[in-house]
Formats: sequence, structure tokens, C-alpha cells
Amino acid sequence: MSFRSRRLIAATALLSLGTSFSAEAAAYLFWRPPVFTGTPVKGDEPGLGLPMPKATAKETAAHLLWNMRAGLNVAALQCQFAPALMTVRNYNEILRQHGEELNGAYQSISGYFKRTGGKAWQTALDQYTTRTYNGFSTLYAQMGFCETAGSIGRDALDRRKGDLHTTAETRMREFRNSLVPAGDGLYALRLSYIQTNMQLPSLDAKCWDKKDRLRKACGGTA
Repeated sequence: MSFRSRRLIAATALLSLGTSFSAEAAAYLFWRPPVFTGTPVKGDEPGLGLPMPKATAKETAAHLLWNMRAGLNVAALQCQFAPALMTVRNYNEILRQHGEELNGAYQSISGYFKRTGGKAWQTALDQYTTRTYNGFSTLYAQMGFCETAGSIGRDALDRRKGDLHTTAETRMREFRNSLVPAGDGLYALRLSYIQTNMQLPSLDAKCWDKKDRLRKACGGTA
């Protein structure tokens, strides 16, 4: 077989591989990204954020939107190792484009804690904010989290003003799922040893002490 023939066969094989993975071509950190997709949510489903007892429908929607904003903020800080994902730029643009909707969500959440937290409502609000941020902190799942955050950020910027909540409703379960360690599908990388010995921090308020440290009973060191 001539050198030219071998090059032609190799080129054809590469073309075939590129076609097979065309659906994954938009991914940056993976050849074949893990599947984190989930069903749409309202905000009061388990595992999406801290419990909000007696929250109204408006407060629950605000809680969902604020959780997504917090996740994108964490991504802006944690995902700068991958500039192509533009997590910093996306986050800043989301604040500019959807600032009014986000401010409304924060006012609703503040109103919830004023209504339910008594004299210590400001402390309760501050703890809610800190724990919500901590709930998105990840190490072993950083690549999946950052890839997903980049995609959600682009989705959010495609929304018209006032429609950011739609991204939260359709992508928030996916966002939370991305915090579970997963490998590249192309290599069938298995991280079962991590998944077996590692769990996401509980979002239950009883698992956190007054200094926002995770208690030992919930897997922490406090």
C-alpha cells in the first residue's frame, strides 16, 4: 500500500470519528460529555437547594432562580482554568441583562426570611446565602460542573429580559447533577471509587453549625 493510500485511509477514519461525535463538538472539556440532563423543576423539589418551609410560590421561584445565580457565580470563580467556557464573561453579562429579574428574586427571598425568621432574619438570610454558595463547591466534579455552567450561561444570555426563570426551571436539575463526578464518555472513565466514598454536602439546615461548617453527623469535620 502506498504512503498516499495510507494517508487517505487515515483521513477517512478521522472524518468518520468527527462525524460520530458531531453532537459533542460543542463541548470544550470532554470529547463526549457526561449526560447530566434532568426534568424541569419548580424549585421545591429535594436536592435543589436549602429547604424553604412555608414559602409561597413566588418565593419558591425566587429561591430557584437565586440558586442558579449562585451556581453561575461559583463557576465564574472556579472555572477560570477553562477560559473558552467564558464563565466570568457570561456571569457578568447575565447580571447586566437580567439584573432586574435577579434583584426581584433577592427581594422575594429577603421577604421570606423577614416573614419567617423573626428578629434574626438577617442572620438567617446570610446563612442561606453562604450555604447556597457552599452547596456548589466541588473538586472531583469540577470539569462536569464547569462544562455545564458554561452551557447554562449561554442559555441564560439567549433569554429575553424577564425570562431568566425559564433557564432555571429547565436547567437547574442538570446543574445539580453536574456536581456528581463523571468521566469522559469516550474513554468510559469510571470514578465509582469516588462516587462510593463521596457524597454531596447535605443542604439541610441542621447539618450546618453557626459558623456555616458542615457537622460530622452529615459528613463534615465540625
